[in-house]
Amino acid sequence: MATKNLSEPKVQEFQFHEIPKTTKWESFQKAIYDPDKKEFFGRTKKNWYQLLIFYTIFYACLAALWAICMRGLLATLSDTEPKYQLSDSLIGTNPGLGFRPISKKTEEGSLIWYTLNQTESTKKWVDLTDEFLKPYKVDQVGKNYQACDHSVKVKKGHVCTVNLDEFGPCTNNNSYGYASSSPCVFLKLNKIFGWEPEYQTTVEEDMPKDLSVHIKNSNISNPEVWISCKGENPFDRERIGGFSYYPSHGFPGYYFPYMNDPNYLSPIIAVQIRNVLPNAIVNIECRAWAKNINYSGSRNNREGSVHFEILVDEPK
Repeated sequence: MATKNLSEPKVQEFQFHEIPKTTKWESFQKAIYDPDKKEFFGRTKKNWYQLLIFYTIFYACLAALWAICMRGLLATLSDTEPKYQLSDSLIGTNPGLGFRPISKKTEEGSLIWYTLNQTESTKKWVDLTDEFLKPYKVDQVGKNYQACDHSVKVKKGHVCTVNLDEFGPCTNNNSYGYASSSPCVFLKLNKIFGWEPEYQTTVEEDMPKDLSVHIKNSNISNPEVWISCKGENPFDRERIGGFSYYPSHGFPGYYFPYMNDPNYLSPIIAVQIRNVLPNAIVNIECRAWAKNINYSGSRNNREGSVHFEILVDEPK
């Protein structure tokens, strides 16, 4: 038997699996920069340049594609009119009716509440009305303004003036009626581009008596979108002395259609609620009348009308 040579060097089994012992700090440093491979974060300088060039070209192509798409989209849009109009739009063809003044406190809802002979109480509503009328107090002279009436056609690109002197007692000098028990509210139709009213020239069965009489005595060649207001319930109707409308019983037809012309001002109507009896809430509904204005008095789905409440308190 051959004798084992004890002088032969000892070979460690599976020596190629042996991992060099390094500290965590050394491993961290090597992960950032490996001096043996000359790699920074696992990539050589050449790799980084290639990556930078690739993503520069990639994002440049994305930006160019986005610019082409945006340019194509903008080419289909107009600066002066919406792409989708009337029945094709989300707004639709039924303009809403709004009123002012309205409290800025959402918890007060549509209630107009003030106390007679208390300046602080009435000043709130006077200031809110002044704020609403501010756009109408600009000098409506020159530019593209036109003093309109039913006998003269509105020039293309021109807009009709709104004369605040025609609102009777519903003026700032009269505190818009809030110094008395006959306050004023202002009504306005929401603007819908291109919408034209189909005027109501005949009397309907459900029209208030005062509006029916007014229509019968009106010149049908002077069309208007009629406005009527009433107490919602018998109790409400007993607590008011009626309504007065300034400058007329409706929105004149020459304000329509709205075509987004510069300086356009929506027509407004001042409604004075006369002699409101104090110390009880009075519910009031105002309605716009035209053949193509749908009406619904539902609280959940109101159309072509607006609801608000009036509460006039007597000083204690």
